[in-house]
Amino acid sequence: MTNATRMLGHWAVAVALAGPWLAPDTPLAQPAPAGPPPARTQSLAPYIPTPQDVVDRMLTLAGVSASDVVYDLGCGDGRLVITAAKRFGARGVGVDIDPERIAESRANAAKAGVEALVTFKLQDALEVDVSPASVVTLYLLSSSNLKLRPRLTAQLRPGSRIVSHAFSMGDWEAEKVDTFKDANGTTRTLYLWRTDGTVRP
Repeated sequence: MTNATRMLGHWAVAVALAGPWLAPDTPLAQPAPAGPPPARTQSLAPYIPTPQDVVDRMLTLAGVSASDVVYDLGCGDGRLVITAAKRFGARGVGVDIDPERIAESRANAAKAGVEALVTFKLQDALEVDVSPASVVTLYLLSSSNLKLRPRLTAQLRPGSRIVSHAFSMGDWEAEKVDTFKDANGTTRTLYLWRTDGTVRP
């Protein structure tokens, strides 16, 4: 082996050992991500669309009129506030944490021709300001209703109505409970509360 061959061999070993430093753009040289990924907001309930005849009954139970502002927390495809606008002339705000649902809601509002009356917010229902509402509708879970109860009773004006599909709100007794069979023969229960200025934790 010649001296030149030995020198080339030593050089190749040195390059192999120093690879990560000589090639900073290789994956081994990339800096690690800083900190954990951001936490995702948890859903308050699975997405299950409310049948249209149940939507109509919820709005009727709340006594919705053109003077109302209806907030639907967990609005899904937007059908409840869209119906409130189209049928009663009410203004509506739908809130959901799923961007696909918000996009679908806006498209449905455009098809129904009520874009001027309804808006949709990509936001956590536990953080939304509900003080402009005179009616709040829910189809969540009992545990989610209890999480929302302090906020609803603190922010809503006295006389505001809350209607929940299927789930109660702990020890806060509903003003009215409406149990009926929907168009498919499924038994449904709706709960109506009216705020009185008392904050219920």
